[in-house]
Amino acid sequence: MSRHRRGHGPLVRPARAGGGDVVRRQELLRVRGRSVAWVPPLLLLVAIAVADYHTIGEFRMISWIVLVPGIAAAICGVWGTALFAVLSLVTYVVADSAWPHEYRAGRADFVLVALGGILATLACVIRVRDERRALHMGDVTDTIRRTVLRPLPPGWGGLDHAGVYLTADTHARVGGDFYDIQPGPHGTRVLVGDVQGKGLGAVEAAAALLGTFREAAYHEADLATVAERLEIRMIRHRGHTVALGRSDGDRFATAVLLACPDDDQQAVDILLFGHEPPLAVGPGGVRTLAAGAGLPLGCRDLAPGPPEIRRWRVAADETLLLVTDGVTEARDGTGAFYPLADEVARAVAEDPGTAEPARLAAFVRDGTLRHGGGHLADDTTVFAVRRRPAHRGPGGEAPEGGRLRS
Repeated sequence: MSRHRRGHGPLVRPARAGGGDVVRRQELLRVRGRSVAWVPPLLLLVAIAVADYHTIGEFRMISWIVLVPGIAAAICGVWGTALFAVLSLVTYVVADSAWPHEYRAGRADFVLVALGGILATLACVIRVRDERRALHMGDVTDTIRRTVLRPLPPGWGGLDHAGVYLTADTHARVGGDFYDIQPGPHGTRVLVGDVQGKGLGAVEAAAALLGTFREAAYHEADLATVAERLEIRMIRHRGHTVALGRSDGDRFATAVLLACPDDDQQAVDILLFGHEPPLAVGPGGVRTLAAGAGLPLGCRDLAPGPPEIRRWRVAADETLLLVTDGVTEARDGTGAFYPLADEVARAVAEDPGTAEPARLAAFVRDGTLRHGGGHLADDTTVFAVRRRPAHRGPGGEAPEGGRLRS
């Protein structure tokens, strides 16, 4: 798991198979930037030749040289493997005929070494092809992740922020959890949510909601209108999947929508869609910032009308902590849920600096993994934001020296 860096993109659990394994193996076989993959098969070749030289009688080790191209096929490239196959065959012929008065391995082992070299080269071709395919798929998933969870510049929207994103699927790099910050002329808005279900369908729904949020949060002055746009987008997305004949046309998403108005530096407006309310974490302790119990996005037909918006006062040294149910529903060996608020309160009491966004997100990440024994039953997102003292202009501009990037 890579280290978190303040103000940058999400911390994502790397894949344990495919492209991730390929990259790690290539890194292990490099010294000072140069590949040393040729060293193990070369050492094995020399060791077998030397051992055969010191072997007398009918026990000959030279036929073991068939292992050399096999080792090369696992770690070298195609041309390197082919070279070791040829070198092994030449070494076999020279060693087997160098001492005419001793027992010779003969043609049968010659055929074995030659056939082993050919098969090793073919196996290397298949391995290299699969590795290139895995690396390509890794690039594709990274592109999808950057599209869904775009990197957030430091201080984006006048907020210090830290995000942690862990996928339950160890082979995936993105799932149905999502978060974003969108500054605009009506203040900065924050969205954190969790699409029901898993797989590419959940990723599609998350991307649809984030696209709508980025536009509506910038243009709409009323937070309730932003919420309405998100609800409509979720319903439209479900209708599209139904029209395609897919079976995931009943998806919904829980979410929490925040607004940090420019005209009040200690106010935050909160709107919940069936999601856990945020926690305000500061040196003074932990508070739950509750709001109206709205239904998840996509479920408006069950109870028409937007959820209630509630304004809370937040001190300058308090951080807003938002998580998905991968945190709150993490269980230990006895089935007990992770006591998020209690654990955070204890940590802040011991060290008030834990309330800083980067440290807080890392603390919750580590606590969730520790509580679940390293196992995640669901995608897990931790997002911590705190207002910076500097005030942005009414058009979303940052102060001089801290200009925002689109």
